[in-house]
Amino acid sequence: MTRDGGPAYPRALAALLLCAALAVPASASTVYKWVDENGTVHLSSSKPPPGVKYQAIDVGSPSPGGRKSPSGGSSNAAKAPAASPAQAAQRSEVLASLRNRECVIALEALDRLTSGTQPTSAAEITRLKQTGDANCSADPGRRHEQEQMAAKLRVANGADCVKARNGLADMMAKRAKATPDQLRAQQAFVEAHCIPPVQ
Repeated sequence: MTRDGGPAYPRALAALLLCAALAVPASASTVYKWVDENGTVHLSSSKPPPGVKYQAIDVGSPSPGGRKSPSGGSSNAAKAPAASPAQAAQRSEVLASLRNRECVIALEALDRLTSGTQPTSAAEITRLKQTGDANCSADPGRRHEQEQMAAKLRVANGADCVKARNGLADMMAKRAKATPDQLRAQQAFVEAHCIPPVQ
């Protein structure tokens, strides 16, 4: 019995299951995301250092029936089998996509904060630069693409695009009078300029 009068068995079983879940290596199809003490976002197929809180993203479990551990990782009662080539490729693709997303968001925020009029702390600028360095491509061609995506994200999040999307919504809901040509023109503008390249 526990101090509150309830049976001790469910708590002991929960503690045992928790220990078992933490002792088992995570599935080979898991990507880990965490933020270090400097605020830098990291994405990896390897677990972060012990004691670091992380989010585990399952990109295709090799064996069904996995349980979620408190830190978000998937674990099974037995050691997870090695990832198949297809699973490894899928994990690499998801990891690349997540890194690209973090890179683009960091570059957009860095550009916005350093060229804007709002006050920004040096710590925030450093954090964004470190997140960009940790996740952006070292390949000059790919880095240029990421910088273009960041510029497009800044435009898509800007006041003109917010106004354009709201105007399109009003036209489609018939709250604003518009001819079919005006509606098509508004929709074309939104599709060309106001769809964020990453969410």
